[in-house]
Amino acid sequence: MSEIVIVNRWNGAVIVKGEAESIKALLTTLWRDANLQDANLQDANLQDANLRDANLQGAHLQGANLQGANLQDANLQGAHLQGANLRDANLQDANLQGAHLQDANLRDANLRDANLQGAHLQGANLQGANLDYSAWPLQCSSTKAILDDRLKAQLLYHALCLVGDSVVIPEEMKTFVNSNFHRIGECPKL
Repeated sequence: MSEIVIVNRWNGAVIVKGEAESIKALLTTLWRDANLQDANLQDANLQDANLRDANLQGAHLQGANLQGANLQDANLQGAHLQGANLRDANLQDANLQGAHLQDANLRDANLRDANLQGAHLQGANLQGANLDYSAWPLQCSSTKAILDDRLKAQLLYHALCLVGDSVVIPEEMKTFVNSNFHRIGECPKL
């Protein structure tokens, strides 16, 4: 097993020394509830980090690796996450209002109950992501997000239900939604 040594960059004093796995476990627990507002974490490797309840409002996380990170209930309002890797991240109940997620990888991320109002999603990959009960941004910057058929059907279902009888919905569209929307059964078919 490899050893990690963390030293103070100003005086060279050893802060932490130990086996890599132990140090990684220690560091991932230290981030919980952390106040990292406006922090510069650009290109940081925070894979599998426990950032639950952390304040990352306005943080600079461009290109950061947050794969598998726990960001449940985190405040990411206005955070800069362009090109960040959030694959498999837990963002349940996270506040992503106004977050810059352009070209971010959110594949298979859990965004259940997340607030995405005003989020910038151009080029963001949300294939396989869980968006149940989240607030989807109804703005031009969300129209270029990359979605799988399940998410397309989910968004279409809700929009088409609002249209009601005022527009005739093509049968092909109804078939697409009814066969891809994962909540058909608890929600009625179109």
